Amino acid sequence: MSADDLPIFRDGPDGFRWAGVELMKYKEDGSAPFKAISRQVLFSDPNLASELRYFEIEPGGFSTLERHEHVHAVMILRGRGTCFVGEKVRAVGIRDLVAIAPWTWHQFRATAGEALGFLCLVNTQRDRPQLPNAEDLASLRAIPGVAEFLDGK
Repeated sequence: MSADDLPIFRDGPDGFRWAGVELMKYKEDGSAPFKAISRQVLFSDPNLASELRYFEIEPGGFSTLERHEHVHAVMILRGRGTCFVGEKVRAVGIRDLVAIAPWTWHQFRATAGEALGFLCLVNTQRDRPQLPNAEDLASLRAIPGVAEFLDGK
């Protein structure tokens, strides 16, 4: 999808589904651990070299624990949840902005009672995420509060 393919204005959605935008799987099944998450690419243009994507995590779901070279920014549009970025775990809610620096471990989790929806601004051309190995996980679990977050508590 490029700017030439997009209307100048797109009405706001009912239920966070934009007309003419494919509802896609978050990732291929089996490619990485995740649960109950979908994505929509709302805008992509080579002139900007970026994409604006909407992700929605169902109650109790989570994104992949990963890191990568590219920077991205996440703005929460709906619901509440928890995020782990770097060495910090914190609650997130509507209008919170989370900037994720290169090579920073990160993951988002929806609360058990409601969906968590967010916009993600990212480079169109980007590296593949890295998953933690056993040593990485052991190091992360040693950070206060991270083991509980990773275990969904």
